Amino acid sequence: MATPPTVPEGAPTGAEGFITDGFPAAGLTRTQRHITGHNSEGKSVFLTTDCGSHHRVMGVQQAVANILYSTQQTPIDINGDVDIKAAQENEPPLHYKNGSVVRMIDFGPGIESPMHRAVSVDYGVVIEGVFELTLDSGESRIMRQGDFCVNRAGSHKWKNLTGNGTLPGRMLWVLLDCQDVLVNGKKLEGFLGALEKEYKDRGEH
Repeated sequence: MATPPTVPEGAPTGAEGFITDGFPAAGLTRTQRHITGHNSEGKSVFLTTDCGSHHRVMGVQQAVANILYSTQQTPIDINGDVDIKAAQENEPPLHYKNGSVVRMIDFGPGIESPMHRAVSVDYGVVIEGVFELTLDSGESRIMRQGDFCVNRAGSHKWKNLTGNGTLPGRMLWVLLDCQDVLVNGKKLEGFLGALEKEYKDRGEH
């Protein structure tokens, strides 16, 4: 069980100032990532064990993103470990055209994202905590540990309800590229709102 977080003295309760030391957020477990490969005999081996390639504090110390992996093409070329090198050297945008991004985010207590849309198919799972997923239609669902969603380019926002807004929470997403989405002949466009600055100058998305 995660221990209750320690909020820095003088920091606002909940919304700001919670993430002080990067990944993981206080009160959440450290995630290990294991990457496999092959030895000269063709046998599978573990190449690395770490906590992810890229960690980024988001908002006003409100959340921390941990990129567990990313790929920039489909099918993926893993020969010569070129995919590992690319994932290590390039912090990805929100999602890659023809690729994938595996992103884990630790949310501070009570944190709510702005409404946003990625033109992608996103697999989302609650790892720790309780979250509310709200769509731009006003519909919403509560997601608890182990719950899973498939967001097909929907406009949405997340709110961390863990401990009635007093504890951190964690979600994991796998973002996959999709073709243009047309509704009544009109192409839907992606938008990030206040999240735009979090992904600025990080390649194509």
